[in-house]
Amino acid sequence: MIGCIIQARMGSSRLPGKVLKSVTNMTSVLQFQLKQLSFSKSIEKIVIATTTLDEDESIVNFCNKNNIEFFRGDSKNVLDRYYQCAKKYNLTTIVRIPSDKPLIDPEIVDHIVKHHKSHDYVTNFLTSTYPSGTEVELVNFKTLKKIWEKAKLPSELEHVTKYIHTHQTEFNVLNIELSKNLSHLGWAVDRIEDLMLVREIISKIHKRPILLKDILELFEKEPQLMEINKNVDRNEGNIKSLKEDENYLNNNKK
Repeated sequence: MIGCIIQARMGSSRLPGKVLKSVTNMTSVLQFQLKQLSFSKSIEKIVIATTTLDEDESIVNFCNKNNIEFFRGDSKNVLDRYYQCAKKYNLTTIVRIPSDKPLIDPEIVDHIVKHHKSHDYVTNFLTSTYPSGTEVELVNFKTLKKIWEKAKLPSELEHVTKYIHTHQTEFNVLNIELSKNLSHLGWAVDRIEDLMLVREIISKIHKRPILLKDILELFEKEPQLMEINKNVDRNEGNIKSLKEDENYLNNNKK
């Protein structure tokens, strides 16, 4: 079974509670993401993977209210959360999409998924040409189990597939790239400025689903929109993870 696991928590350090913040009067970040994914032709099941922390009861309540499958696991070891979730739901192929991507493009998802039988890992951001907010990862269960067994560094446990990124020769990997590099653009919701941009995009594009090409067309007509979040640092989380890895290695020296 091809399943999409969406990791979601309320405790974001940069924008707390972002997944349940509104993007329209009636729709939250997470809810809009689910609507976008409902247009995918390849995903057979969607599960929200949240944590066992009390603060994430609101996500559980959201899932119960909307009849969405959910799984609760470790708050810091996201890799274990993914593995245990995939194991519980008998997923043979896992599409990984964090919950900060309300404008995920279902056509990109389907394009990634069509390669699932011939590769261990497929993504569109090993070499990044896609805008932030359109990233998709696909991994088969055998590969997920392998990295679950091997990963040790904090960054590998937090970012789920980081072990694959740093040990590519161990896997059959495919990276999908655009002919034009658009990685300077982004609408993943990390900061309030990102949320403001997403709200603008959704209010101005009325067709559903909203695709990457629709957003690019909007930006051509209204280039000032790109100014809203142009100063957001997309590498902040990665820098934090590398520092945690350094501390881990220093503390575990023989």
